[in-house]
Amino acid sequence: MDWWLILIIILLGILFLFAIGLPVAFSFFALNILAAFLLWRGQKGLDQFILSLYGSINFNMLPVPLFILMGEVMFRTGVAPRMIETLDKWIGRVPGRLSLLTVFGGAIFGALSGAATASVAMLGTVMLPEMEKRGYKHPMSLGPIMGSAGLDIMIPPSALGVILASLARFSIGKFLFAIIIPGLIMAVIYAAYVVIRCTLQPSLAPVYEIPRISFREKIIATIQYIIPLGSVIFLAMGLIYLGVATPNEAAALGAVGCYVLAFFYRGLKWEVVKSTLLDSTKISAMIFLILAGSVAFSQIMAYTGATGGMIDFILKLPLPPLALLIAMQMVLLFMGCFIDALPIMIITVPIFMPVIMALGFDPIWFGAIMLLNMQMGTLSPPFGLVLFVMRGVAPPHIRMRDIYLAVYPILGLDLIVMAIMIIFPQVVLWLPSMMIK
Repeated sequence: MDWWLILIIILLGILFLFAIGLPVAFSFFALNILAAFLLWRGQKGLDQFILSLYGSINFNMLPVPLFILMGEVMFRTGVAPRMIETLDKWIGRVPGRLSLLTVFGGAIFGALSGAATASVAMLGTVMLPEMEKRGYKHPMSLGPIMGSAGLDIMIPPSALGVILASLARFSIGKFLFAIIIPGLIMAVIYAAYVVIRCTLQPSLAPVYEIPRISFREKIIATIQYIIPLGSVIFLAMGLIYLGVATPNEAAALGAVGCYVLAFFYRGLKWEVVKSTLLDSTKISAMIFLILAGSVAFSQIMAYTGATGGMIDFILKLPLPPLALLIAMQMVLLFMGCFIDALPIMIITVPIFMPVIMALGFDPIWFGAIMLLNMQMGTLSPPFGLVLFVMRGVAPPHIRMRDIYLAVYPILGLDLIVMAIMIIFPQVVLWLPSMMIK
């Protein structure tokens, strides 16, 4: 059977299973079992499938549940809202004040959490009621909240970043540092957008009187609530940069640091510990089930010749390498409108990464661009996950149409960041090159 026919059958099969509502993990398992038996020498194929499951999850994946746990602790113990209150004391009377506070808060929370859903739930719960009270229009309330939640993916620690690095088989530590500068650029561009648009359209974010706060009070609040969070960020990322700890060790220290902070802020109760551990375990188990199926999926694609045939086909196209890179991003953007980030990565990484290597591009650079694309997928109508989480925490009068319209400018800003990353690769590669071995 020709490689292209095998590829079409496999992709149509997985999309069909998604369409009938079968969970992602079970969809990959069902397809893998059938393909292993039919295309991978019958019983021997099933034996190889079992072996691939056994070797799919390894110790390098430990940061995923730990980063998710950090976000759960920050959200459920009330540490994150205290951080927002402290930032609020420093922001003066500027256009779009609450929207700007949301962006800054999302950037810091992104450095403490591994999942965008926790961030959008926290920001939506804390910031949206106040924005509604102050008369903020949806583009300046819903938009910055959803965009800032996406910073969780692009500002490490990032659970999705760890998964992508594991699938693509490059250094997790280097990749986490590769996405720092792009994530910060996103935050700066979001902030600039808020200030510029609110200056041009003041009705989007009405100005209101703010109480005067002394410099001493600001410093005390910063020492109490911001600097300790910085110590957790250092535990989770700084030790990796200095070469003192591996990603696994740093993630464990970061999770312990979050619990220690929650204890000192008197937010650590037995119910909180139980719920954070239980929810993190549930999310991690789902992710690991999907990843277990992804390894066999990649092996079947390679064994049947579908991956090699696709690589040869792409390399023979009469297009320059940059055009091929942009075409890949367009495919990912389209898929992100309908499919969640994790299955997209599982389907495309085995195909795209060998092509990127053959074209001579740096895989970490491409991985950072792809991760931004996955972040955009969580925001893309009609089925972006963040959109539905936003609807869940928003007041009843806010419709899905309002959420869709508010997110389009954010997606446009993300495209600008993607263009910067493509045109200036050192934005991605500079920090990893400076890491201490």
